[in-house]
Amino acid sequence: MAMTKKLVLGLGLFLLVIAAMQGLAFTGWLAKPEYFYQDLWHQAAGLRYPPQHVVIVAVGDATLEEHPDEPLVAWTPYWTRVLQVLQAHGAKAIGLDYLFRVSLESWLKKVNLPAGEAILNYDRPFKEQLAAGNVAVAGRLVEKQGHSLILLPVDEFAAALPDLPGHIGLINLVQDEDGAVRCYVPALEDNAGSVYLTLPYLLAGRWQGLNPRAELARLRNDPRLKIWSGKTEGDEAAFPRIGFAGPPGRLGTPGLPQAPGTFARIPVERLLTPGANQDQQLHETLKGKVVIVTYEPSGSQDMHPTPYALGFWPWEGKYMSGAEIHANVVETILSGKAPRNVPRFVDLGVLAGFLAAGLWLFFRLSSRQGLAALAALAFLAAGLGYGLFLSYLLLPVARVQGALALGYVGVLGLRLTGEERERARLRQMFGRYVSDEVVDKLLADGAKPDLGGEAYRVTVLFSDIRNFTTISESLTPGEVVEMLNRYFTRACEPILAVGGTVDKFVGDAIMAVFGAPATHPDHARRAIAAALDLVAAAREFQGWLGQRFPGLALPQFKIGVGLHTGEAVVGNIGSPKRLEYTAIGDTVNTASRLEGLSKELGWTIVASRATLIAAHPGVVVGDSRTVLVKGRREPVEVCEILGLEATGPEKQPG
Repeated sequence: MAMTKKLVLGLGLFLLVIAAMQGLAFTGWLAKPEYFYQDLWHQAAGLRYPPQHVVIVAVGDATLEEHPDEPLVAWTPYWTRVLQVLQAHGAKAIGLDYLFRVSLESWLKKVNLPAGEAILNYDRPFKEQLAAGNVAVAGRLVEKQGHSLILLPVDEFAAALPDLPGHIGLINLVQDEDGAVRCYVPALEDNAGSVYLTLPYLLAGRWQGLNPRAELARLRNDPRLKIWSGKTEGDEAAFPRIGFAGPPGRLGTPGLPQAPGTFARIPVERLLTPGANQDQQLHETLKGKVVIVTYEPSGSQDMHPTPYALGFWPWEGKYMSGAEIHANVVETILSGKAPRNVPRFVDLGVLAGFLAAGLWLFFRLSSRQGLAALAALAFLAAGLGYGLFLSYLLLPVARVQGALALGYVGVLGLRLTGEERERARLRQMFGRYVSDEVVDKLLADGAKPDLGGEAYRVTVLFSDIRNFTTISESLTPGEVVEMLNRYFTRACEPILAVGGTVDKFVGDAIMAVFGAPATHPDHARRAIAAALDLVAAAREFQGWLGQRFPGLALPQFKIGVGLHTGEAVVGNIGSPKRLEYTAIGDTVNTASRLEGLSKELGWTIVASRATLIAAHPGVVVGDSRTVLVKGRREPVEVCEILGLEATGPEKQPG
């Protein structure tokens, strides 16, 4: 393709690919590939930073084993003790990641048993802790029969809270379309119009000293609230992303080693031990922190896929507990380390830059080299994406790589389509003169012949039939045409077989060119091989003449061949109305004169010394002479060609 044509095609392909990738991104087709890269980056980064604001206090298997006969409904004394120790050590914000849907008092009422004074006093210390306003407890937005409603703690505990919106945080998690949790919501609204902050957002606000009611009032005016509540579909950019500090861990899971994970984790039993209020290490760990108290023994259902869930060699995929996700949300808000999309102009600039570089390389390189360039650019885009990720910037890597792949396929399609058109054009133009192998070589070399005329170093072959006049006088005109057609068909085969070009037929003569339009360094040797095969074909043709015209005393069928090597101009020669692809010049004239000398010299094949030198060793020659040929001042040294040595290639593939 000409340079201007390549530029036009490249620009068109560039704009088409950009539009296609923008369309795929808009329709969400690239969301899952982008999730894949985000997850891969999280796994590769490991621990991104040590959290400074959140501690998890967990009820694990060890705690449950110490209290095997006590149902959770009767655990309010333990919750009370945990809250007292946390406050004694200066925890700044405390959240109970546990939905109290039943109390001992409500359970007794449910089974129609009287709740005596002892039962009422049993839960009173816990209610007092709730009433003091030092703790936030869990609620949940649920769907029932197509309507959303907010589940609050059991009435006895909810009534103890100073106010519901300021002390109840929803523990719902937002899942992307692949089921993983990567984002969070500040608040949720049910069908009744009740709005509550989510637990991690509420805890982060309490740590910052924000008024929950004021924050709720602000969020009520946020148009994204309906999107957060799941009532309408919206762009994922409306959801704040979680800046995960590191991978999840395990605590007290039977059969598995303890893996505390990224956040400091304290087992509840440690806070229940005598003297926990004076534990200096606990004090250093808890002072000024957001503490999330949770229930996560082995077999807990509160486990969720996050960017760390999908395993990548050599990383093991792990689910993350709800409390760990809440802790990451709190840490994201308080540290300010929230992932965000790169600016739009950077996104488009990177996409356009990589695609432009890719198309430039794809047009210049072969298909295989272009594939290697595609892989290199895709890897470079991934490396850039990972580097930006470490700075909490998200680059759509899948979109860049998709654009590169489309660009490569587009260039490959243009190239293949163009080559097929060029192949058809060359076959139409040269099919009468050269073999398919020659056309294939022209395409493979990438150097198309200049049809306006181009200088080549070639070997020209002329051959005609001896005694043709005598033979034609014995045949009818129709039989002469039949004989010539049959002979020329046979005579063209050895020329085409070695990559020669059948230039023209002049009466009973054949003109062939070796070395153009497909160049061959050994064109002289190919021409000699073709000449020897022409002589053999002429001998075989004698048998056909005898069978076709048995009653005629035709003279023996023989040919003469002349060969000369030199410079010639090859191209379309003629008038605008009649062009012929041929070779012209002194080399052509000399070859024709040498063929004419073959009868006079009594040789079958006459070749010039230039042809013999160009053919290299291995040519068997007979007599040699220096002769004057018509049209040349200088004499020409010629020799009789008898054959090619067995060690020399008799034929070369076209």
